[in-house]
Amino acid sequence: MKTINILSFGIFLLLSISCTSMLDLKPQGVISDSDLNTPDKVEQLINAAYSFCGQNHFNKQFGMPYEEGSVRGGEAYKGGSGTNDNGERNLWETFSFMQPTTTGDLDNLWWVHYVAVGRVHDALRRAQKLTDAEYPLKAQRIAELRFLRAHIYQYMKLCFKFFPYIDENTAIDQYDKVSNDALSDQELWGKLIEDLRFAVANLPNTQSEIGRPTKFAAKAYLAKILLFAAYEQDENHNVTTINKDKLTEVASLCKDVIDNSGRSLFPDFAQNFLWEYENGQESVWAIQYSANNDNSPVGRLNAWLIYPVNSEYGCCGFLQPSTNMMNCFKTVNGVPDFDNFNTGTLLNTKAAFASTPMDPRLMHSACVPEMPWKYDPTFVMQNSWLRTPEVYGYSMSQKLLVLPSCPCFRKTNPFMGSSLNYDVIRLDEVMLWRAEALIQLGGDMSDALTLINKIRERAASSTGRLKFADGTPTGKFDVQIYKPGQNCPAWDKTFALKALQGERHLEFSTEGKWFFDLVRWGIAAETMNKYFEVEKTRRTYLKDAKFQKNRDEFFPIPQTQISYVKGLYKQNAGW
Repeated sequence: MKTINILSFGIFLLLSISCTSMLDLKPQGVISDSDLNTPDKVEQLINAAYSFCGQNHFNKQFGMPYEEGSVRGGEAYKGGSGTNDNGERNLWETFSFMQPTTTGDLDNLWWVHYVAVGRVHDALRRAQKLTDAEYPLKAQRIAELRFLRAHIYQYMKLCFKFFPYIDENTAIDQYDKVSNDALSDQELWGKLIEDLRFAVANLPNTQSEIGRPTKFAAKAYLAKILLFAAYEQDENHNVTTINKDKLTEVASLCKDVIDNSGRSLFPDFAQNFLWEYENGQESVWAIQYSANNDNSPVGRLNAWLIYPVNSEYGCCGFLQPSTNMMNCFKTVNGVPDFDNFNTGTLLNTKAAFASTPMDPRLMHSACVPEMPWKYDPTFVMQNSWLRTPEVYGYSMSQKLLVLPSCPCFRKTNPFMGSSLNYDVIRLDEVMLWRAEALIQLGGDMSDALTLINKIRERAASSTGRLKFADGTPTGKFDVQIYKPGQNCPAWDKTFALKALQGERHLEFSTEGKWFFDLVRWGIAAETMNKYFEVEKTRRTYLKDAKFQKNRDEFFPIPQTQISYVKGLYKQNAGW
């Protein structure tokens, strides 16, 4: 009856208005294209581009590579209710694609980044048409948009290596005419480098609005892209050359950020993962999240699927730290046990934490039953928090999560999340980028040793929040700086590189960076197959996992995308 009454009223309304007046009416809620070409509307379009960088739907996730970088790198198991839960991610983890190019999640991954870059280009085109007099912020805002474009496309580069490079000058009807092999590997890196050089030249040293990149954020991001581009690959993804000119610029850019940005290490590593310290002294650039204080029903929330399955949270238990990764935190004489870390006692129980010398950064990254959860000694993890321990064991991630008592936490039945920001670049990473560049350049590597030891000194002092309710420490913590000739070999290039790689693993565990590091260094195949050789004896679902060199360094180009352009795209090597 309600439908009929509404329909009848609609017919009456149509009959009561002449055809001419109907054509003259402006539809409600519709804005003409030309109406968007004003400074205030361009500002709104730029805000929309920023907003999409926080897109965090569980199978259309944007720019937060926990599974792509940590699960594929052996730092964590997929988790969830079993291998069929988000089952395509199980294929990512085990590198066992049966029909590699027809899977839906890869297509979503590709699609969502082009949606994001589309927002950037719409704002760019309109901003460029305005005069400086009309839009005094024009150069700065264009720099911000080009920074965002580099951020979006670097993710495509890390995941797929080759993609069609579309910019704001590409006509929409030509999108399906741009091939993914029109530019070489280095030429694609060059496009990102061009954007970030423009951003460096046009962004201010500071921003009054949190979340907008500064000149120093652009320098840091430029250093990252140059570092990845410096490891030059052949068509089969083998590292063939390390470009010293690029590394020299990386070292210089990072020193500038370290010395002049005003950024500094937090005294406690924990502060990087607590809501009350977000946008703090160590953050160089972060994706901003919100918890319904932005005129939306629930806000823009982070890390939906990683929380424990308990009454305080509810779902869904993904990203469970691997035994291999947890063992990496063992120490001997205060430094990593590179050769024997994965033998003997498994560092994955309360008893092992109490008896095994270890780096406290493990406690900031992972939790197991009977241990305090997220620095609250009265909130203790239970076996029942795990969803499928028979498959994935009893570890859980902590870095990305918050306590249920945090004002930033929100339940959005059946999921949940928080407004805890995601730091894309922190100062600790800039320091390690400079150390890596200096080590690869050779010569005097004392500055690299100093930088790595500063990170280790901070780790050693990051135990204040790692206490049981009675005030006793939650682990047998022992971290020392590297003392060449005493607790480690001579600081030559070979050992220094091993130490640098190990430090990145410890500092950024479960943050989605490790797999991309392995590919950059050209050691993904040997590292992952060594990991599977042992880990399959601990997790039976990994029994057939195998990394295929010269293929699995990058995802295949999704078949849906190849079909869309009628076969124009070239498939990645090995696929």
